[in-house]
Amino acid sequence: MPVIGSYPTRPITIIVPFPPGGNSDIVVRSLADRLSLVFGQPVIVENRPGGAAGTVGAKAVANAAPDGHTLLFTPAAPLVTAPAIYKNLGYEPFKSFAPVATIFSTPQMLVVSPALPVESMEQLASYTKANPGRISFASPGFGTQPHLLGEMFKLITGANIVHVPYKGAPPAVTDLLAGQVQMYFDTVALFLPYIQAGKLKALAVADDMRSAQLPAVPTTTESGFPTLQATFWAGIVAPIGTPAKIVDKLNSSINEFLRSPEVEASLAKFNAKPKIGSPQDFAKFWRTETEKWTNVIKSAGIKAD
Repeated sequence: MPVIGSYPTRPITIIVPFPPGGNSDIVVRSLADRLSLVFGQPVIVENRPGGAAGTVGAKAVANAAPDGHTLLFTPAAPLVTAPAIYKNLGYEPFKSFAPVATIFSTPQMLVVSPALPVESMEQLASYTKANPGRISFASPGFGTQPHLLGEMFKLITGANIVHVPYKGAPPAVTDLLAGQVQMYFDTVALFLPYIQAGKLKALAVADDMRSAQLPAVPTTTESGFPTLQATFWAGIVAPIGTPAKIVDKLNSSINEFLRSPEVEASLAKFNAKPKIGSPQDFAKFWRTETEKWTNVIKSAGIKAD
């Protein structure tokens, strides 16, 4: 067993189960810099992409020593949705990981091609039902949150819409701008420049509150779809069995980082907010998210081929 008082005794590795780049990467590297100052040990960020929905990196952390020196910085997919869709991941989320801290959350939103003759979610629902199989929605990959939001929309409206999965958000946006697909759920930050340039039409923010950057865009609740909500979130987990004192030490240091005005300003640039809480808060939130998205996956009959 590690000596808690002296933790960490060597460099800490934070594994990110996706390729480098993007807003999440900026946040985790800033966090690593702060933790290395606080702990007096190097904190290394290692991108380890691969597998279905980032499961290669997640498995590596699940199999690491439970001593607080190997951590996973992850969005929902490896912890929540992948286990409900794919078999034989090599880990079971609640049996393999100990929640440490949530980092941030940012709401998803729905945009459509300007060519689509709709101005609201209600009109979109009517239009898709009147044109079965002729409208398609993009996602950055099978089983991702944008995919599941599209499936939720189909379940709620009964519309026949075609799912087109891409390898990440950039090619999905490219085809949406070209009119190859007509609708897409993803983060406000991803769509904002295209909305401002008039290249995409914003229909709703999938949240209870409107976006500060797009105050004229209604929420899904205001649009008559109160259950159609999702936030893109990220958190830190450790291998199960990591001593509670180490988890608590990490949690308090991470929360201190999240409370700094610079971090809040950095997150606000991509419409995200710090998500401060205890490991117990994270555990409760994680279970709620798992229940919600597992229900959607089962109802929509989403299975890996």
